[in-house]
Amino acid sequence: MLDFEQLGKYSENNRIEAKQATGGFPRSLWETYSAFANTTGGVILLGVVEEADHSFRAVELLDPEDLVEELWAGVKDPQVVSCNILSPEDVYITQAQGKRIVVIEVPRAKRQDRPVYLGGDLYRGSYRRSGEGDYHCTPEEVRNMLRDRGEGSLDQRLLPHLGREALDEGSAGAYCRLASLRLEGASGEEGILLAAGALGRGEDGGLHPTAAGLLMLGRLEAIRREYPDFSLEYREYDSPQGECALRLTHQDPGQPGNLFTFYTRVRRRLEETLEDSEEEVRRGLEEALANGILHGDYYDRKGLVIIRRPGEWVVSNPGTLRLGLGDALAGGRADPRNAGLTRLFALMGVGRQKGSGLSGILAAWAGRGWTAPRLEERFGPDRTILSLPLGERRRAALEAREQRVLEYITRQVTATPRQVGELLEVSEGRARALLEGLARQGVLQRGPDHLGYQLKS
Repeated sequence: MLDFEQLGKYSENNRIEAKQATGGFPRSLWETYSAFANTTGGVILLGVVEEADHSFRAVELLDPEDLVEELWAGVKDPQVVSCNILSPEDVYITQAQGKRIVVIEVPRAKRQDRPVYLGGDLYRGSYRRSGEGDYHCTPEEVRNMLRDRGEGSLDQRLLPHLGREALDEGSAGAYCRLASLRLEGASGEEGILLAAGALGRGEDGGLHPTAAGLLMLGRLEAIRREYPDFSLEYREYDSPQGECALRLTHQDPGQPGNLFTFYTRVRRRLEETLEDSEEEVRRGLEEALANGILHGDYYDRKGLVIIRRPGEWVVSNPGTLRLGLGDALAGGRADPRNAGLTRLFALMGVGRQKGSGLSGILAAWAGRGWTAPRLEERFGPDRTILSLPLGERRRAALEAREQRVLEYITRQVTATPRQVGELLEVSEGRARALLEGLARQGVLQRGPDHLGYQLKS
């Protein structure tokens, strides 16, 4: 919630857009509406200009009520915008600097509504937000959002153009030995793979892999025909800035290159390098690895990347979050991108048990008194990044002055070292050091103007 009594302390960023609107309804508003809806949401202010120093100033609007009326007419017109994601409480008129302005709080659109696009043109009318500006989505970004719209899981579909031979026999045999322990009534490899959902019977009566079965157990050449950008990589470093000491990939000689083999190899590496006393940590890292695999969009670019450094483990998978960042961190809701893979992993005893997933990892880290894992979402190309600090002790609570700074930035969006110095009555240098410390903890990041700091997005 913005503090409109302090309007001059705000500036445009990836969550706030100001539009003068003194000449009537600004048509560029729709681009920002689409951009906010297709990324992480944001606030549009009508009757506000950004000065040369990037501060906001309210201006006199002729008729704010007319602007609100035109907005509602537009969001209900499919020739203007593809869908209305606003509720009545998202749009209101308020006072700022003695003038009335219009506030439009645009939420992140549900995946079923994305992409939100303009003018009936899906590919040329879709926008996203980056920094202080809106940009046209690339065709790839539009296709990514379209894939996520469907209610079903794409990885559960049958691939009738491929036969049983698309699966790697060694991977299938090893997987079936594990899955048979949790599948009652299924016998033989064929029966287990059918019951698990790795294979299905087509209209021709023959056996064909599902997309999940192909990703999990397939031969690399078959996987790459269906998923041209499929890639898996694990990198291990001996020091934070050192060279890579160990690298495991989907292309390693003698390896089938599928998800089952990659997961098994990385998991074995964890068992080899972590002490028995670190069992809880190992389980958390295995969950993070599985989480990245299960939520990846394997049609997207760059593939799955796992990086292990002293003091940190980072899992980066292709694709954005299906739920918003807050929902993903809170846990309790499930919206799997790959329901087929989720079942295949569950039959190995990975996931679906109490305390699994991100919420379980957060609880485990908190229980050890470690700095909390960080979840980040990036766009163009779409990535979801989970960073897990290892052994970094979390203070029982932030010092009182740091808490004051966080509360201040929550209200004001950004803060410069000078503003923080005045708030805490300390020198600008000490204020800058405090802000940099919070940035190193992953709590803050530099603002778009590189002068101030804002909460980590």
